[in-house]
Amino acid sequence: MTDLLQPAVEGFFLGASLIVAIGAQNAFVLRQGLARRHVFPIATFCFLADALLIAAGVGGLGSLVQAVPSVLFVVTLAGAAFLASYGAMAIRRAFHTAGLSASGAAEARLAPALATVAALTFLNPHVYLDTVVLLGSLSARYAGTARLAFGLGAMFASGVWFYTLGYGARLLAPLFARPVAWQALDIVIGVVMFAIAASLLWQAFG
Repeated sequence: MTDLLQPAVEGFFLGASLIVAIGAQNAFVLRQGLARRHVFPIATFCFLADALLIAAGVGGLGSLVQAVPSVLFVVTLAGAAFLASYGAMAIRRAFHTAGLSASGAAEARLAPALATVAALTFLNPHVYLDTVVLLGSLSARYAGTARLAFGLGAMFASGVWFYTLGYGARLLAPLFARPVAWQALDIVIGVVMFAIAASLLWQAFG
């Protein structure tokens, strides 16, 4: 059980670092949460979409990369570089953000709301890079149940974030209407990204 804790925790924090960021999907979930409209189905859709993409990456691409050690080494370096650049962008964004507006009109009907969140999810190329490619590739460092634990940790982070964002929107909105709150969040994301990138480099060369 202890052996599964490390990959699960790493998957959780890596997944959280990729999910918790200012973006159109999160803004939409926040708006719906503020209006208390279709919060559960929308949060559930976002969670299941992430879970599906993470499972595809961990179950398919992870196995492919693990089969070729040299590819795993290159992917690990690429992952570290990506995380470092992502962290740098988060830090940079922290000092340029203007705050997240959640005052836009929320979708009143369920079907249009789900169609909108589906477009925001699947038409964003970064969702495939983050979940299928990055998480899937990095999961290749683990085998068997440890890889499964990594994937479940990342999925759990997605569920925690979207349900918290949707149902906690009314509490979070006054706070995140201020740029300083998003600045602090982006700084935390940047630090976590840099820490994970350093860990990957240590594993690759250590």
